[in-house]
Amino acid sequence: MSDSPISKATLTRDIALYTVARFGTVAVVAVLLVAVNVPLLVAMVVSLVVALPASLVVFKGLRVRVATGLAEAGARRRAEREAFRAELRGEAGT
Repeated sequence: MSDSPISKATLTRDIALYTVARFGTVAVVAVLLVAVNVPLLVAMVVSLVVALPASLVVFKGLRVRVATGLAEAGARRRAEREAFRAELRGEAGT
């Protein structure tokens, strides 16, 4: 696994950072709205509608890193699964 450009630990860290960043953005927008006397429930709904799409743009680099890491992990799992299936079929040379 160390030959992979993106390790499992790096991918896990990137996913955690992206998740925290998106939820953090929602929380910050909600707190700002509550600070200007918007009811909490309304502030939460508005912050979800505004912050989640905005975070797609704001955190684009992190989102691309997560997507790339997930694609690489999926490709690696598919290759390992195909090699295992070939071994079970008794095919040599894999």
